[in-house]
Amino acid sequence: MPALPSAIVSAADAALLALRPAIVAELPAEPVADVADFLHRTLRPILKLQNEPLLAIIADFLHDHHIPFRSASVGEQQRLLTELLGRNTKLRYTLIGLVVAMFTTTELHFYRTHRSELNRRLLELAVRRAHDQTAAVAALLPMS
Repeated sequence: MPALPSAIVSAADAALLALRPAIVAELPAEPVADVADFLHRTLRPILKLQNEPLLAIIADFLHDHHIPFRSASVGEQQRLLTELLGRNTKLRYTLIGLVVAMFTTTELHFYRTHRSELNRRLLELAVRRAHDQTAAVAALLPMS
């Protein structure tokens, strides 16, 4: 496959960056090429942008696998989410794909060199988001 002209790639990257919401965090003015900086400058804004699709995917998965989520207590719901996101490979990679699809070319290159650490951190953030919005996940489930 031929390489894309740099003007097209940078325009696509600029469009992706323009979509991201601002996250208030004390960061160095210049990006640092480390995992922690990537987490704050890239993963957190993308997860905030993709919050609704992330919760919808989780709710669809709960529904498709007949997990009695809505009838469980809040504590049990959070345990179910932790277990589901910790053990189910298909769901984990679907959520990772939801985020990775929003990376710029430079971010994708960094991700490819730090994939296992970034996947672990991304999934930790996704679990935290799901826990913080357990009621929203339950509300997205279709009525049985």
